[in-house]
Amino acid sequence: MAQRRTDLAVEAHQIWREGAGDAASLPGVRSEEREREGFAVTTVIVSSREAGEALGKPPGIYVTLELDGLLRREEDAFGRAVRAVAGELSPLLPEGPALVAGLGNRAVTPDVIGPLTVEHLLVTRHLVEQAREHFGHFRPVAASAPGVLASTGVESALAVAALVKELRPACVIAVDALASRSLERLCRTVQLSDTGIVPGSGVGNHREALTREVLGVPVFAVGVPTVVDGATLALDLLEQAHASAPNRDALAGGGDLFVTPRDIDSRAADLSKALGYGISVALNPALTVDDLTMLLE
Repeated sequence: MAQRRTDLAVEAHQIWREGAGDAASLPGVRSEEREREGFAVTTVIVSSREAGEALGKPPGIYVTLELDGLLRREEDAFGRAVRAVAGELSPLLPEGPALVAGLGNRAVTPDVIGPLTVEHLLVTRHLVEQAREHFGHFRPVAASAPGVLASTGVESALAVAALVKELRPACVIAVDALASRSLERLCRTVQLSDTGIVPGSGVGNHREALTREVLGVPVFAVGVPTVVDGATLALDLLEQAHASAPNRDALAGGGDLFVTPRDIDSRAADLSKALGYGISVALNPALTVDDLTMLLE
């Protein structure tokens, strides 16, 4: 039977409410809405194992940023997006060195979010170690884009685990592409969480998880939805058209089809740059967008 697929906790909560009734509340789940830098922010806190099982999400904090203004090229949208990502991510992070892992396949455009984000990241570990007198005020940050199993023969989690063992960071920030239930969220939404990540789960290609239990350090996930599952999209479009109840079994084959925007290359490039800058500011809050532009470009 076709099921709605999403990696976003805010959508998983919405789907649960649709099934239980909009007025229903799920014990162990709390949702809060607010704004930061003019962007809508929704925080979903899953505080029990039972609630996590109901949503299909491990217990933890999930912060969703709606960066629509970045796509519309609003005034100072890039700077505001960077500050919004940094402002939401920074309170989650522990002090100390960090390792950023850009997950994904460079050869598949909807999957380049992780590798492209690393390209816009301020990497400082080598500078702090080699010239502490000049760069000692920076937090040591290392980065890696480990590729995918089909290209490297090595699981991403295994490559990141080896780096964690060698570098001993205080935390890992894993950046990856996700799946959404909604076309409107593609390359507009960023999800931050403290629960780690399972590479490939958005398209049903589950790989080894990157979590605290696996790596031995806290793992924070930064994800951007770039695809919608075909069956999920069909179900939502039929309901929006007020069509008669669809045959979910007939739609099940759509689970092998994924839809992405036709301008996914430019959208991914824009959002990856905002994420790279935002993560850099979250790790080194004294930096500004202008500082990063000077240092990285």
